[in-house]
Amino acid sequence: MDHRNLTLLTDLYELTMMQGYFKEKDANETVIFDMFYRTNPHGNGFAICAGLEQAIEYIKGLHFDESDIEYLRSLNIFAEDFLEYLSTFRFTGDIYAIPEGTVVFPRESLIKVIAPIMQAQLVETALLTIINHQSLIATKTERIVHAAKGDGVMEFGLRRAQGADAGTYGARAAMIAGCIGTSNVLCGKMFDVPVKGTHAHSWIMSFPDELTAFRTYAKLYPSACILLVDTYDTLKSGIPNAIKVFKEMREAGIPLTFYGIRLDSGDLAYLSKKAKKMLDAAGFPDAVISASNDLDEYLIDSLKVQGATINSWGVGTNLITAKDCPSFGGVYKLAAVKDKTTGEFIPKIKLSENAEKITNPGNKTIYRIYDKENGKIIADLICLVGEKFDTNNSLLLFDPQETWKKTLLAPGSYTMRELLVPVFLNGECVYESPKVMDIQKYCKEELDTLWDESKRLVNPHTVHVDLSNELWQTKQKLLDSYHKK
Repeated sequence: MDHRNLTLLTDLYELTMMQGYFKEKDANETVIFDMFYRTNPHGNGFAICAGLEQAIEYIKGLHFDESDIEYLRSLNIFAEDFLEYLSTFRFTGDIYAIPEGTVVFPRESLIKVIAPIMQAQLVETALLTIINHQSLIATKTERIVHAAKGDGVMEFGLRRAQGADAGTYGARAAMIAGCIGTSNVLCGKMFDVPVKGTHAHSWIMSFPDELTAFRTYAKLYPSACILLVDTYDTLKSGIPNAIKVFKEMREAGIPLTFYGIRLDSGDLAYLSKKAKKMLDAAGFPDAVISASNDLDEYLIDSLKVQGATINSWGVGTNLITAKDCPSFGGVYKLAAVKDKTTGEFIPKIKLSENAEKITNPGNKTIYRIYDKENGKIIADLICLVGEKFDTNNSLLLFDPQETWKKTLLAPGSYTMRELLVPVFLNGECVYESPKVMDIQKYCKEELDTLWDESKRLVNPHTVHVDLSNELWQTKQKLLDSYHKK
């Protein structure tokens, strides 16, 4: 899955537009595109961006090899001079991005591309598919981890994922958002993350009886002995046999460092409470009680409310497919064109009957504003590049749509951090992606900057994303100019 040439991972119209720019326009015209999304997935109060490392690998590897050129020639829609141009194609522009694991909100750029128009156009589709997918899975995972309230969540979804790439890069995103491990061994190898797993019902069924299967597994893996207890009868057979094996291990002097049971069917609340009583009575109060079986954040939350004694969760299908919200909805829009005479960027805007689909024009950046006292997020501020802010002065924030809604931040009461960082400059990568487990640590720190109200699974508080006065004025002038035409 890695070291592939993904240059043709694009929509055909990107290439036909490129040829149009090549033939009819200045192919070296510098433009700005913003990638952003409009609505938080899953009804969440925020999203977690992920996938930047794979986006970087894609940009680094951009080139049309001979077989690519031959295939495009066979379509009979591309001229020879354009194909000749593609044969030496390389990305030479700038890319700014929000680092992976960062908490993000609608309408702010996750990635900003500044490049000659043909280059900026080509990378649209691949950037969207990479960032959309991993950000979706990371956001879904955070909801599940949040519902587990500190219990370990393991990603078990590979066999239900929409293909090998989705399973592997989805598992990567799940690790970023807080899973303690994945069943996906390839993901473990590629990204140096913990891999975890126990055994299937087939293991139990392959032995003459359940007890023999448990004893054999415990002998093989004494330091990680989690036994699946619901193959035959959970309460009358599975748990009693597991307890018998745990007693035999203790009597043999084998340290019970990590041991317990897994429930994969039935009434998980009822069975886990019964299991806990049986394990406690037998002298195993610290045994892990793990559960799987089509879990998601709502079921985990419900089981918690019901007093389930489960303290480890294996989540598969609903996590890796983001079953309740199958797409992230990121878009990629032209924001500015560089004036060849002045060198300044001319703002561009996309209009729509729907206010939320009107784009924010110009060369922009994003500042995150924090409460200085507790470090929590107050709002995000999208502004034009070059605007200056002094936290020793007051700052007026206002809703871009309902402008009468205003908040005045007192001098010294807030701090600001710019979110977009340079990733490519003049075609050269200037950013080093952290290891996945380091991104996970950063993501946990990011989540700590959210108010608890923004983390609610249902009807979360909305964090405001405001425009600076200068950007708002620029947008209004463009809107007014179109209305006058």
